Amino acid sequence: MSDLPPPPAAAASVFGARLPLAESYASLLATEGVVRGLIGPREAPRIWDRHLLNCAVMSELIPSGASVVDVGSGAGLPGIVLAVARPDLTMVLVEPLARRTAFLAEVVTQLGLDDAVSVVRGRAEEVRDTLVPADVVTARAVAPLDRLAGWCLPLTAPGGRLLALKGASASDEIAEHQTEIGRLGGATPVVRHCGVGLVDPPTTVVEVIRERVVPTHPRPAGRDRRRPTSDGGRGRGRTRRD
Repeated sequence: MSDLPPPPAAAASVFGARLPLAESYASLLATEGVVRGLIGPREAPRIWDRHLLNCAVMSELIPSGASVVDVGSGAGLPGIVLAVARPDLTMVLVEPLARRTAFLAEVVTQLGLDDAVSVVRGRAEEVRDTLVPADVVTARAVAPLDRLAGWCLPLTAPGGRLLALKGASASDEIAEHQTEIGRLGGATPVVRHCGVGLVDPPTTVVEVIRERVVPTHPRPAGRDRRRPTSDGGRGRGRTRRD
């Protein structure tokens, strides 16, 4: 059995009538997610505050009926959470590791989200020519802003937005990478605080509007594109936390 606590009071406000669905997902994270090494065993007691609510409140930045691509979805944070909280969204979960995409596909089916959520195995730069540019691209605990913008802005429709969940260093990252983000076609990044009054501390999100399309350069013919076949090479820990 897991150490999953009951949902806090804020969960009812965030998930509404779909709270039972959120509880089912929390249970999957705290059991299969831990067993498969997708989250650390110490995360189960804080899944609601540190993970589900932290992700769900960013939905206030996403327009109604938007198409969303979640890059580096991992265990489904924030993609699955947003799909649960917002049934109006169309979601694509992009993740390169096979064991993670297998878990995501199982969760999507078990939660009955198949009509709104699809899972794509690959790196963001590998799938950008096959996915329709989305209204919103999300990412959590994936990479610094400059690399994140390079991967995510090509997946974002002109006028759409990249929403990157970040921590206390968000402003420092913006100062360091603003020039590169502009070169990649993004507007000046803005820090947003989501869930004020619901979660403590509020979730910090860096918002980057895609102002213009910057041509991408195709890889030379014959270059090894290396699709991952194991857990190596990602450089990410078990816990998806900024």
